[in-house]
Amino acid sequence: MEQIANPISEQVREVVEAVVEALRVPKPDELSPSAASSSFEAESLRAEIIRAGRKLWERQYVDGNGGNISCRLGTKYVLCTPTMMSKRDLEPADICLSDMEGNIVAGDRLRTSELLLHLEIYRANPRARAVVHCHPPYATAFSLTGTAPPVGLISEYEIFIGPAALAHYETPGTHAFAETVLPFVRDHNTILLANHGVVCWSDTVTHAEWLTEILESYCKTYLIAKQIGKPLTHIPEEKIQEILALKRKLGFPDARMEPLLPKAEAANAPVNPELEKLVRQVVSRLEER
Repeated sequence: MEQIANPISEQVREVVEAVVEALRVPKPDELSPSAASSSFEAESLRAEIIRAGRKLWERQYVDGNGGNISCRLGTKYVLCTPTMMSKRDLEPADICLSDMEGNIVAGDRLRTSELLLHLEIYRANPRARAVVHCHPPYATAFSLTGTAPPVGLISEYEIFIGPAALAHYETPGTHAFAETVLPFVRDHNTILLANHGVVCWSDTVTHAEWLTEILESYCKTYLIAKQIGKPLTHIPEEKIQEILALKRKLGFPDARMEPLLPKAEAANAPVNPELEKLVRQVVSRLEER
């Protein structure tokens, strides 16, 4: 009986493996550029880029052909917005597919001239899966003064961003411009570009776009508060430490976190449950926008 069952079991196993292999969705890296460009994952990411672009335009974070958005597709490819197009008017066919050297491998349009900036971020920090660059007025105003917005004032900003970095000025679109962010990419998900705008990275296009909203809202609120003429009230230092412990748990970057705890203790860092509740509330509000 056992001798009969074994061949049958082997046949069943082979059939199951064949079905699984037939249904397996190839990873983008296994595909040719044209096949990767037309994959379900690429189409989904294009739709996300288009949604983010329209949000940037509606919020007046971009004008004319300004701003650019990209995201990783596997490890070999990057989807990005084209040059000389309003983010309001993007359609799926407008989104370019580039390799990691900036060469267009699929698509009919020219890529954004600032893709080099995005590629430097991806190479410097593997956690970056999406990049959004735009020119929100209040945040860009800070970049004109050569200063980053102060920290320690609003909990949402502390949790999702914290200290924003400030990169020095270089001509946009050049390699020198792209390299200005390299000192900051690992410890900052939000970087002001002097006399230019801002760039944010995250795990998804949607989350990178959220960071631009959080930054701009914070800068605007701070400047309004300064007009009241009263001293600003800062979050107590011990509460900032709680926020940093939460950020470590969530995996959010922050240049202030290194001295907090030895890396071996990071997983056991105590977190205030009220802060975790706050994060869930903020994320819920952002998703509703």
